[in-house]
Amino acid sequence: MKSILTESSARALLTERAIITRKRNSFEYGLFAFEYHIKKEIFYFFLNKRKEINMETVLKQTVRDFSKASEVIQTIIVALLAILVPTFLAKLITMIFGAESVIANNSQIIVGSIVNTALIITALNLKGWSKTVLVVTMPSVSTILSGYVFKSASPVMIYMIPAIWIGNFAIVYAYKYIVALKEKNYFLGALVGIVAKVLIIFGAFMLLKSFGVFPPKAVDTIGKAMGYMQAITATIGSVIAFVIYKLETIKK
Repeated sequence: MKSILTESSARALLTERAIITRKRNSFEYGLFAFEYHIKKEIFYFFLNKRKEINMETVLKQTVRDFSKASEVIQTIIVALLAILVPTFLAKLITMIFGAESVIANNSQIIVGSIVNTALIITALNLKGWSKTVLVVTMPSVSTILSGYVFKSASPVMIYMIPAIWIGNFAIVYAYKYIVALKEKNYFLGALVGIVAKVLIIFGAFMLLKSFGVFPPKAVDTIGKAMGYMQAITATIGSVIAFVIYKLETIKK
């Protein structure tokens, strides 16, 4: 409906412009031209108002439309990934390979990559605040409460939760705005989202560190987790999500 109104209004303006051209030598030209320009300004004012983009509009964007059933299934899968993976996967890795194994000591790469994949799939395929908030907030809470990823540093990681939430939201928003809304290159959205997330989270860590919030023994562990590990897991998650995105395109 919106596009029909826009096209019809544009045609009406073009018609009036043609009439103005024919009447350039007539006495009525001045008044008619004035009326035409007033209408044009009003038309473009309301057209631009319609095009205004706010946060709610961006969060409703997806790369394609899905059926209600498909959206529900994807929401359930993403919610399970966001809650269960941080809670149980690191524990399972520790039980299988041992607490001091290389895999267990780097479980953040596995858990974080899966979580970032869930974040990006949410950005590309799911609409609305509720789904976004769920996948943005739950992984960090589950990870810290489980204690298996950050180990002895887990208790003080609570201070990082707000920054992690904002960083997660930043990557979701970047994908929704750049890839879903603006229909730009996928990897441009990935680059902007990853950089924004890392800057927010690592910047918050450096700020809290300067105030002496973290105990000296935990600084290196937290710095690693909130710095380059965020970049690594977000990059891996972007690649995995890209494969899923392309497979969905082929399937469709």
